[in-house]
Amino acid sequence: MDSTKATIQIDRRDSYALVTLRQSALTAAMLDELLSAFSELQNDASVRVVLLTGTGSFFATNPELKDLSPEQARTFSLKGQTLTRLLETLGKPVIAAINGLASSGGCDLALACAWRIAAPNAAFSYPEISSGFLPAFGGAVRLAKIIGKARALELLLTGKSLFADDALNFGLVNRTVSLPEDLLPNCKTLAQRISRNAPVAIKYAIETVNFAAEASLEDGLRFESSLFGLCFATEDVAEGTNAFLEKRQPVFKGR
Repeated sequence: MDSTKATIQIDRRDSYALVTLRQSALTAAMLDELLSAFSELQNDASVRVVLLTGTGSFFATNPELKDLSPEQARTFSLKGQTLTRLLETLGKPVIAAINGLASSGGCDLALACAWRIAAPNAAFSYPEISSGFLPAFGGAVRLAKIIGKARALELLLTGKSLFADDALNFGLVNRTVSLPEDLLPNCKTLAQRISRNAPVAIKYAIETVNFAAEASLEDGLRFESSLFGLCFATEDVAEGTNAFLEKRQPVFKGR
């Protein structure tokens, strides 16, 4: 079922959902709506992949920030970090379809997604330092992990924009598309391909990669083995094996 809220729109299509940001500033109201929407999508077994995009800009700077007290700023930051952690740990991949400026909180959200696919007009930036503050929702931390310390500091300390081709070279995005109109069709094709696979195995793969990013090799290997074993408690393993032997497309139930 599709739904439209004040700041976002949710369209469910087959086995994926498209979440569209309907304004370019990440306000407290939008944070609340996104937290509610993604919590709902997390618990919706019919949705196996989520696409996140914007109308025009993916996100721009929030004009409300200039009026915050230190405690209000910290509360705002923690709520945004809750959202970005939810995107990372949703149990199903979130694909960011970036079709314009992904600045500040928008860049934070994009970095928390499993994939980032950029149109040729996409640009990424953290201009906060010119206003006297830092990224709010974990952007500095994730930026360092994704593109490395030196490149992260280059973007954070200069506030410069990184355009689509350079973002691809930096490893900030997974891929780019040639034309803006190719962005959503490309992302939808990817979502449909992923959604054909076993939901439990997808969830465990995301958990393993997230764990491995913070763990030693030995701990990561043990974690992977544990989840590998848990896969064999699911009906999907039998379905996948039978489909392979019968030379047909598997029909996974996510259990």
